[in-house]
Amino acid sequence: MKELVIISGKGGTGKTSLTASFAALAKNAVLADCDVDAADLHLLLHPVVRHQELFRSGRTAVIDADACIQCGKCRELCRFDAIDERFTVNSFACEGCAVCAHFCPVNAIAMQENTCGEWYLSDTQYGPMVHARLGIAEENSGKLVSLVRQQAQRLAKEQQKSLILIDGPPGIGCPVISSISGANMVLVVTEPTVSGLHDLQRVAELTAHFNIPTGVCVNKATINPEITCEIQRYCATDNLRFLGEIPFDRVLVDALLHQQPVVEYSHGATALAIRRIWELMLQWSIEHE
Repeated sequence: MKELVIISGKGGTGKTSLTASFAALAKNAVLADCDVDAADLHLLLHPVVRHQELFRSGRTAVIDADACIQCGKCRELCRFDAIDERFTVNSFACEGCAVCAHFCPVNAIAMQENTCGEWYLSDTQYGPMVHARLGIAEENSGKLVSLVRQQAQRLAKEQQKSLILIDGPPGIGCPVISSISGANMVLVVTEPTVSGLHDLQRVAELTAHFNIPTGVCVNKATINPEITCEIQRYCATDNLRFLGEIPFDRVLVDALLHQQPVVEYSHGATALAIRRIWELMLQWSIEHE
């Protein structure tokens, strides 16, 4: 069983569109949307939810008004100014450190677990899918990403699937680290711009730190052929596998509007480029067995 994670240096590079097309081409994979802060793979794959659970993480202080003697100890010790003059807790300011509960002389403060979002086990026409939704302004997305991956791994073992295909989050933060750590391969989707090259370099440093084989593809490659060539040169000198280019094409937008993977919606040059990248990835994965 292998885990392939598709990530990018920033949002909007087309990684979810590419993941959806890979899902249509794979035919024997478990799918996972680990971009829990802005999950959108479901818009293209139309999953039917068959199981869902709440995601709980972190704690927030709650003061029992009847038991509280308003001694002020909690306000004095709270470094985050989360307790007001009426001795109520601002849940957005509370960091869950529990200092107030520990030092309350009458045990009037309890630490309650937060409900941060939901996660789902679903069926799609391309295979089972694990996805999640983080609540508005909630934190701990890294933990939710880990949970999604664990459930995907469990499904793959139960259903004897050989591949887990993961739509990862953008950037280099905690959710990305949770998505790629322990993975077999990473594919970075970038764009032929100065910022795209810079973002690629940052992501490559991260995957190198975890010693994960990393491939690169350039979306909208034809809008700036010079930087596309520069990205290829960078890959050649930095031990990255360059897997191909996807031309700038209106068909990607049309496929999104029709809520379909590109390779299902079209059989033109862009779809052929995506298929070629997928074939090269499969060959590359065999080399790393």
